[in-house]
Parts: sequence; C-alpha cells; structure tokens
Amino acid sequence: MIDRALTDEQRWRIALAKDRRYDGAFVTGVHSTGIYCRPSCPARPPKRENVRFYASCAEAEAAGLRACKRCAPDRQSNEEAAVLAAIDEIRQTTDAAPTLDELAQLTGYSPTHFQRLFKRATGLSPAAYARALREERARDALGEGSVTGAIYEAGYGAPSRFYEATKDKMGMVPSAWAKGGEGVTIHWAVVDTSLGEMLVAATDKGVCRLSFAEGPEALRTRFPKAALVEGGADFEALLAEVVASVEAPGDFAHIPLDVKGTAFQEACWKALREIPAGETRTYAEIAAAAGNPKAVRAAGSANARNNVAVLIPCHRVIRTGGDLGGYAYGLDIKRELLRREGAD
Repeated sequence: MIDRALTDEQRWRIALAKDRRYDGAFVTGVHSTGIYCRPSCPARPPKRENVRFYASCAEAEAAGLRACKRCAPDRQSNEEAAVLAAIDEIRQTTDAAPTLDELAQLTGYSPTHFQRLFKRATGLSPAAYARALREERARDALGEGSVTGAIYEAGYGAPSRFYEATKDKMGMVPSAWAKGGEGVTIHWAVVDTSLGEMLVAATDKGVCRLSFAEGPEALRTRFPKAALVEGGADFEALLAEVVASVEAPGDFAHIPLDVKGTAFQEACWKALREIPAGETRTYAEIAAAAGNPKAVRAAGSANARNNVAVLIPCHRVIRTGGDLGGYAYGLDIKRELLRREGAD
C-alpha cells in the first residue's frame, strides 16, 4: 500500500521536483500513457488528472501499467548498483576503509561524481559511512570479549584511533563503554506510573535509560562496573520532569539525554523527537527524514535501539497503512501513549 503519511499532493510535488531521494518510496503512474515512472524521471511532467501513485512496481503493474523505459523504475540503475557495490566493499573491509579513489575506480566514476552519488543515496560520504560502520561494530563488540580485540575487529588500526574517533559520540568516554561503565555514576529510580513501573536512569549528561517493567538489574547488565546510585537530590528534579512527560505528554525537548548511536541512528532519533505530539509517522518517513528514504529497515532497527522511551517518541511511528506495528513495551502502552497525545 502507499505510504498514507504522504498525501498525493505531496507526492505530486516530489515528482515535479524530480526528487531522487524518493526513488523507491513510490512510483508515479500515468494512465494516459499506460506507464509508471520513478519520482525522478526526467520526462516531461504529465497532466495531474492523469496521474495515480503506487507503492511499488508490482502494484502499478497490477493496475495495468508498464515500466517507463527512460527511468527504468523496475530495474536497478547503474548509479544504484555502484553505490551498493561500494557499500559491499566497505562492509567487507576489516582494516583500513577503501579510499574514495579506490571506490571510484571500482565503480567506474570519477571520485568527485561518485562522492555526490553516494551521499545522495545514503546521506553520508563514503568516509563518514565507513566511520559510522566501524563505530557501530565496535559498540556491538564491546562487552562481548576482549576490548582490544573488539577495537581491531571493528576496523580500527589502533586503540588510539578508536578512542579519538568515538570520544564525543558515545555519551560517556570510550573507556567507560569498554569497561562496562567503569568510572561513571548513574542515578536511577523505579517509579509507579499509570502505565506501570518505569525505570529512569541518568548520567551527569542526561537520561540514558527510560523503560517500562525493568529494574536496576537491567542497568547492571548494561553497565556492570558503573556506580549505580538510587535517587539523589539533583536526580529527583529530573525524575519529576520525566514522570510528568509520561503522565501528561507535552513539550519535553528540554529534558537532556545521554544517548549515542551511529550517524544514521542519531538522525532517526532526531527525526522522532521532531514529530509533534498527536501526530504519527511511518518508518519510510523516518528513513527519508534521516537522509535515506530506502533505509526503511534500518529506520526500524534504529527505533528498536532507542534506549529512552517516550522522550525519544518511537511510539509515534506506525506501519504504512495505519497499523500500529510493534513496541518494545507492548501495544497497550503504545496505544495509550498515542491516545493521551490525541493521535488518531
């Protein structure tokens, strides 16, 4: 089905602008000619009354349309193939990431042109994509074995390169992540709310965990060497604001957070925080807002990795067609949060 969060008028404006970012998000069917096109098709715009929009090539073909030979919406373009080949090369590299010149030679484009192609498709330069991939691999590997082994396995040439690259991207210093929170103090509390028991935890930088039906044991699993302190005078004021944001949803953008992820994950979380209360978005829209309309599954993964419920409102994301989709703490809580915010 078509992404109902985008109106037909919005799709029409996208098609008129020939916006490549929405290629793959939908196709434009021109019933006067019997063909369907990518949003970026360079052909002359058809008359609005002849246009219908479809979520996929299969849906357009089921309506009796055939693929445009000029923009080939049913085939992967050379540019798309080049970007996917570069991503595959970057992902397979376990030491130094391939240079822009090497990726350009691999794909047959000039370095400058390929840089533009890659950034247009992913929202990141090849170098930034490789850095984000290394950071994600390192973050996933930390705590699963040797710290030094995790660093080298993630693709860093030396521990110093890892610490330099991630010192401002993990919320707490890299050594604290590597050592299970060693040297970090986390204040926490479990409070009763109308939605059930809620765990709130914060470092000196902001809220690092908000969840339902969890206790301090969940924090100990995440940060086995952190100093976990129940309550605290300064924490009480922050806790009161967090509880109020759950019980009476409103503007909580001022509440500080201590959460870090990959560049794409952080872009998704930023997009989530920009959804007004009472409104919802689809995973496809979040992916587009994060700079990569085709990364719908990755947007779903970013939602799943959200450690701060409500304050990063992943409950405002639904499936295309209006289905609520999933929620880590159960659909009853998701449904109630949306109801309180006035979402339809």
